[in-house]
Amino acid sequence: MTQRNCAFDYEEREGELWIVVRGEIDHHSAVALRGEIDRILLEKKPKRAVLNLSEIGFMDSSGLGFVMGRYSFLQKLGGVLVLEDPNERVDRIFALAGLGRIIAIRKNEVEKEKIK
Repeated sequence: MTQRNCAFDYEEREGELWIVVRGEIDHHSAVALRGEIDRILLEKKPKRAVLNLSEIGFMDSSGLGFVMGRYSFLQKLGGVLVLEDPNERVDRIFALAGLGRIIAIRKNEVEKEKIK
């Protein structure tokens, strides 16, 4: 799945839906991502969706809205959203917005140790 400056892939793993988003999440890409990912969430109705953000280079407030919207949409479907591996910039945006109090954010510490 590809948009102008953003792409994503997804797969089902042990009853979870894993979505990896790459590129930039701005106003234009957020609109397209929302439609495509919501379609997949509606079709698969996962109990848990993991949104991996490790490959996001840029995200503005539209990206924050995108994440909150998927959280809300998945809740209505009876599922849970987990955010995984936001980079330092994205993590800072989430912290300022207080997102960690609402949505679980996990970081892959094993991979981070390999980088050091």
